[in-house]
Amino acid sequence: MPAKLGEDTNALNWFEIPVTDIERAATFYEKVFDIKLMRMDMMEMQMAAFPSRPPHSGGTLVKSPRHKPSADGLVVYLNGNPDLQLVLDRVETAGGKIVLPKTLIDQNAGYMSFVIDTEGNRVGIHSGHE
Repeated sequence: MPAKLGEDTNALNWFEIPVTDIERAATFYEKVFDIKLMRMDMMEMQMAAFPSRPPHSGGTLVKSPRHKPSADGLVVYLNGNPDLQLVLDRVETAGGKIVLPKTLIDQNAGYMSFVIDTEGNRVGIHSGHE
């Protein structure tokens, strides 16, 4: 039986955030989320992978001729738990810009924000409660 999207699967399998400067972008995300990204080269692309473990989805920053940063296209929401404000407090000092401050979606869905990273990408950040 073919796999289909449902309650027991993730809607997101993988994400790639396009960058023009892999080190500048990796440093931004490492500072904002207080994490370490794993650098690698693969299929003529420079990549920096976010930490993740199966069955959780993962993704990378990617520099290649096929990847163009944009503030106008698809939006990926990264995990800002446990408190979105703690993450947002690091955005500007890491070289980014907050374009939508911490905003309540509703009591069940939590909070969201939009930032522009050092490469010009609009990125969403979400936290469940605070």
